[in-house]
Amino acid sequence: MGGCLPVMLRVLAVWHLTSLDAPTVAVVWTLGFARVTGVRLPMWVPVLVALVVWAVYVADRLLDARAGEKNAQIQLLRERHSFHWRHRAVLVPLALIAVCLAGWMVLHFMPVVARERDSMLAVAALAYFARVHRAGEYDPFVSRVFTKELLVGLLFTCGCAMPSWARGPFLPLLAPVIFFAALAWLNCFAIDRWESAAVDCVGWPIAKFACVLAASGLLAVACVAGMEPRAAVLLFTGTVSAFLLAGLDRVRGRIDPVTLRAAADLVLLTPILFAWVRQ
Repeated sequence: MGGCLPVMLRVLAVWHLTSLDAPTVAVVWTLGFARVTGVRLPMWVPVLVALVVWAVYVADRLLDARAGEKNAQIQLLRERHSFHWRHRAVLVPLALIAVCLAGWMVLHFMPVVARERDSMLAVAALAYFARVHRAGEYDPFVSRVFTKELLVGLLFTCGCAMPSWARGPFLPLLAPVIFFAALAWLNCFAIDRWESAAVDCVGWPIAKFACVLAASGLLAVACVAGMEPRAAVLLFTGTVSAFLLAGLDRVRGRIDPVTLRAAADLVLLTPILFAWVRQ
């Protein structure tokens, strides 16, 4: 067992450094939302979600790394940014291939009505890049309200939920979608606080935020269990993720930054447990 742990940690680190963590989380929650509505998504849908999310994350990290290199602060970037910058000769072509494959899938498989709907999400994603990577041109109040963590949480959730919303009933997804948006925001917010200069996160009790979110999730489970049992199960898996984030916050000082960052995404994979629950 002792020999397996370093290997597992290395695999976890590679999963994070290559930006495979975000598309994995996206696919898991996309399938979770689909199961709530009883929708059987075509195979191309989760593949498309994975390709788009991966390409977006690679682009985001490369832009961050480029800004750091341009300002002679590349040494101050996180390991994931440095990794992307060192391997940009490989990652850029792969990301372009992913975008081309995604575009081909949209043109060949996605109905025209769905394309028009998803185009709004694409515009929102472009607005995100404009907001995050040209933040200096915006009003400070806007920058404080529409933080990167909030925008990521909202866009990520919309991207995961939209395939099921378009094919199934709206109401069963309402509570899980709201909860996941909060969970995705908390995930990004916690990572930002952990990696900030204020190592002790004074004034930002991440563990307390996570416990409050988990308690809210349990309350939502109790409210919807009788009417929407599938939604209740997905909500419960989300509360487990929130509790695990609280636990990570408690032990963050004993975990190296790369492992901690990867673990923060790993704990969002709890909807995999949904697969063992009977329909």
